[in-house]
Amino acid sequence: MKIAIAGTGYVGLSLAVVLAQHHEVYALDIDAAKVEQINARRSPIHDPEISDYLATRELDLRATTDPEEAYAGAQWVVVATPTDYDTVTNFFDTRSVEAVVADVRRINPDAAIVIKSTIPVGYTEGLREQHPGATILFSPEFLREGRALHDNLHPSRIIVGDTTARGQEFADLLLEGSLHDDVPVLLTGSTEAEAIKLFANTYLAMRVAYFNELDTYAVTRQLDTRQIIEGVGLDPRIGSHYNNPSFGYGGYCLPKDTRQLLANYGTVPQTLITAVVDANTTRMDFIAADILDRHPHRVGIYRLIMKAGSDNFRASSVQGVMSRLQARGVEIVIYEPSFEGETFQGCRVLRDLPAFTDTADIIIANRLDEHSDEFGDKLYTRDLYGRD
Repeated sequence: MKIAIAGTGYVGLSLAVVLAQHHEVYALDIDAAKVEQINARRSPIHDPEISDYLATRELDLRATTDPEEAYAGAQWVVVATPTDYDTVTNFFDTRSVEAVVADVRRINPDAAIVIKSTIPVGYTEGLREQHPGATILFSPEFLREGRALHDNLHPSRIIVGDTTARGQEFADLLLEGSLHDDVPVLLTGSTEAEAIKLFANTYLAMRVAYFNELDTYAVTRQLDTRQIIEGVGLDPRIGSHYNNPSFGYGGYCLPKDTRQLLANYGTVPQTLITAVVDANTTRMDFIAADILDRHPHRVGIYRLIMKAGSDNFRASSVQGVMSRLQARGVEIVIYEPSFEGETFQGCRVLRDLPAFTDTADIIIANRLDEHSDEFGDKLYTRDLYGRD
C-alpha cells in the first residue's frame, strides 16, 4: 500500500518511519535539504530512535519535494504540517493543511486524507463541507519532541475521529506499526477527537502550572519545595509523575494548544482554562523577579531549548524569562551549541562552555544535565529532579 506523509517534522517523520516498516511511504516536504537528508537515511531532527531506524532498519521510505510524486496512487495521505497559533485571529493557522487537502483532491481525489496536524475543535467537519465526497479524518497525535518515534512505537492510545470502517482501517495501520498489540483504540466523532487533543494538552499544561505555582509559594515562604511535592504526590490520585518545577510550560504544543482551547470556549462559561494560560505568564514573571533580586550584572542562559533532549527553541520558557531580564536592562549571554548564529535576539551566543561559565554572574538553566555541576554557585534553576 502506498501512503503519503505531508510534512517531515516530529509528527510526520516519525509516522513515516513507523508506516514504512510495512508499506511504501512517500514523505513530502518543501525543504530540499531535509528531503536529501532523509533519502540519505539521516534524520533532520533530533530524535534518537528516528536516527537509529533510518540508519539500521529496512524501510520502504522515500522523501520528495514533488506533490505529484507523493500523492499519485496513494491510498492514504497523512497531513502533518505545522499549524502555528495566530495571535491576531486567536486560532491556529490552518492554511498549510488546506493547501495539502487541495493538492490531494486535485492530484488523487480517491485518496483518504488523515489530518495529524493540531486543529481547532470543529475544523474537520467544516473541511468536509468544503470538499463534498472526500474522505477526511482527524487523528490526534500524542508525541513528545525528541521521543516521537518511541511514542509511536509504544503508543499510550490510538484515537481516530471516525467511527466507520475507514477509521478502523487507519487505526489498524498505526497499530500494525507499533511494538504492542494491546494498545487501547478509540474511534470517536471528528469533533470529539479534536477536543481530546486540546483538552489532553491543556491538562498537562495545568499540571505543569500547578507544580510551578506550588514552587513559587514555597520559594516565597522559604519552604522546601521537594518535601511538599513528595508529600502531595503520595496520594495515588495525584501521583509522583510530571511534577518537576520549571520556568513554565513551553515548546510547540502546550502554549498554542491551551490558547486554542480557550478561544474555542467562546461564550461557554469557564475560569480554569483562562487560569492555565495566565499562570504561565505569572510563573515567568516570578522567575525573572527572583533572578533580578540577586542583582546580576550579566546573566548566562544555559540552553535555549524547550526541554532536555530537544533541539526546538520555539516558545521555550527560558526565552520568556530572558526577554523579561532584557527589558530590565540585564546583559544576557547564551550558551547554545546547536545554534549557528553569533547572536540570538540581540544577545551573544557562545559555544565554548568554560568561556560561557566565566562570563556570567548567574547561569540560569530550565533543566539540569551533565554539565550543571560545572556552574557551582552561579547556577539558578528550579529543576528538582533532573527530568521533564
